[in-house]
Amino acid sequence: MVNIFWFRRDLRIDDNHGLFQALDSGLPVLPLFIFDTNITDELPDDDARVTFIYDSLRLVSSQLGHYGSSILVLKGDPSEVLGKIITKYNVDSVYVNRDFEPYSLQRDTLIASMLEARGIKFCSFRDHVIFGENEIHKDSGEPYTVFTAYRNKWLKEFTEDRLKPFRSGIESGRFTDELFEFPQIEKLGFRRSFLPVKQYDLDVIKDYHRLRDFPSIDKTSYLGPHLRFGTVSIRKITRAAMENDVFLGELIWREFFIQILFSFPQVVTGNFNRRFNNISWRNDENEFQRWCDGETGYPIVDAGMRQLNATGYMHNRVRMITAGFLCKHLLIDWRWGEAYFAGKLLDYELSSNNGNWQWSAGTGCDAVPYFRVFNPLRQQIRFDYAGDYLNKWVPGFKLPGYTPYIVKHDFARERAISVFRECLRF
Repeated sequence: MVNIFWFRRDLRIDDNHGLFQALDSGLPVLPLFIFDTNITDELPDDDARVTFIYDSLRLVSSQLGHYGSSILVLKGDPSEVLGKIITKYNVDSVYVNRDFEPYSLQRDTLIASMLEARGIKFCSFRDHVIFGENEIHKDSGEPYTVFTAYRNKWLKEFTEDRLKPFRSGIESGRFTDELFEFPQIEKLGFRRSFLPVKQYDLDVIKDYHRLRDFPSIDKTSYLGPHLRFGTVSIRKITRAAMENDVFLGELIWREFFIQILFSFPQVVTGNFNRRFNNISWRNDENEFQRWCDGETGYPIVDAGMRQLNATGYMHNRVRMITAGFLCKHLLIDWRWGEAYFAGKLLDYELSSNNGNWQWSAGTGCDAVPYFRVFNPLRQQIRFDYAGDYLNKWVPGFKLPGYTPYIVKHDFARERAISVFRECLRF
């Protein structure tokens, strides 16, 4: 008899809560990963995030080799794949770490029912957040919808015990001894992307509060993909973040948006603030394409979009500028921009992407007020005064004849305020 540990967004051996529990169960553990076709079928076959997952799995497989084991890597619908596995192996329990996205919750509910009907336990654990979906809430039990209140409660409830790593049990090597062939990426139906996922950098934490807003300095951590796919433990990162309150606040924002998505799953396709459901978005397809291509005439916006298109990354400050520009200056539905970022960002995470886009649009929880319309030229002067970031991504922005403004700021600002104000009348 064996237990299965199903890797999902926790692609590491070290400090892995669900894996720890599986190894501590007393039965040999069969490591498993499933490329979920319900997700991958929506992606290009050379998606850089898939390549990152594949390479991370290869590292996990190499580490398992030290214990005389390996990981079984398959592709398909998870319920069908698991259904076949449990007919081949005598399985007592399937161990996972919880995922709070709507699709994942629905998938896990169906799989848990399927397994339990066959007498197999489905055991899930909190791993990729410090506080789980219902652990930080108002005294009434309702979820917080204002970040400051959520952060204050998070900090009040936080103890060092939350950061204790899950390590004992790994050394025992209680894995199955079956050696599976690690599949070539092409045999899984993918092609290798040569767009690199950067290694994260914790050295930036010390001065993060001073340097984070300046894209030319690029003192960001590049942690996003690693937290999204769990190649590093959130406990390790939070321990490092304790030396800088601003950086820690960014991790708390991440958990805030995860909690919002869990508590209000309708935000995936709808406005959190339903008062804005009747906004008269212009949704001009030509203007949207110019925004996507970095051809708006506003150098800081164009630089951000070109960086995204070329690298899969965009500096955090510039994300706010480009998102606000699309929604306020062009009056294009935030869902268009959110979907574009979802397809491009290597650090894409549904909860944060959705939450930040609605924040920028003014339609989300604790969002920027609808009447605040950032002037991209002022943002450019404030955060890239010397033009180093712009020169890198828009080298011709100072030359005569550079792309004319897609819309004048003053006109766009008044138009946006008018449209949002009109929406609130009803």
